[in-house]
Amino acid sequence: MTEIDLSSFTLDELKTLQKDVEKAIKTFEERKRKEALAAVQEKAAEMGFALDDLVEGVKTKKAKKSVPPKYRHPENPELTWTGRGRKPDWFKAALEAGAKPEDLEI
Repeated sequence: MTEIDLSSFTLDELKTLQKDVEKAIKTFEERKRKEALAAVQEKAAEMGFALDDLVEGVKTKKAKKSVPPKYRHPENPELTWTGRGRKPDWFKAALEAGAKPEDLEI
């Protein structure tokens, strides 16, 4: 690989080069992914299967659904808690100050 003297470039040239490199990386990865998919489909066809038939029963990870908040800080409405996991400090402080969990519900 050839060495490039980056110190002779201007800031605009470096930013343009950076964008070009990022684009080249993306297209390279996409091209390799397509090549891999084609190779796997070809191998499946050689064995008498369609790729969809082989991956039909494979479970994929599902995206976790976000849980809506259940509790809100009485003075700062940006502070919320879903009721899952560790209790936030503001929630503990409110309980110690005499508030009930029901008082903090949204």
